[in-house]
Amino acid sequence: MESNPVVKSSPPSIISADLKIVGDLNSNGEIQIDGAVDGDIRTKSLLVGENAKINGEIVAESVSIYGTVNGLIKSRSVNLAQTAYVVGDILHEDLAIETGAFLEGRCKRVVEKKEQPDARVNVVVKDDPARHLDKARETGTTGSKGSASDEAKEIDPKAVAASSG
Repeated sequence: MESNPVVKSSPPSIISADLKIVGDLNSNGEIQIDGAVDGDIRTKSLLVGENAKINGEIVAESVSIYGTVNGLIKSRSVNLAQTAYVVGDILHEDLAIETGAFLEGRCKRVVEKKEQPDARVNVVVKDDPARHLDKARETGTTGSKGSASDEAKEIDPKAVAASSG
């Protein structure tokens, strides 16, 4: 028997208010920032505290912003609290903005499309004599002497059905 190791969820990494980081942050867990970060952040979950200042791109599953962010935000779920101050574009699936939050930038909803190979629809159209007649009327190819009923007689429905297969 194979046993899978139990992965314990670790506590969030906290950048305290008196800490300034110059550089990128990468984490598979949760990050709480109360200090300053000058760099890009990639994580699963990010909480930006009221006194936090971030200059850089944020890529995360969920982002809650209470402080200042200057840069692009790419996240499934973004929450801007009333104390949030964001300058930059937000690419999101879900976006919540509380009254009083500041946002200067564009918000664009982005949904990942999952490709389903069985979702294709094949349409088979059989030749229909009436369809040919309607098309001929629209394009005006019925001829000046002949009438539409004469042209319909020229089309043999049995021959059309046999040729369409």
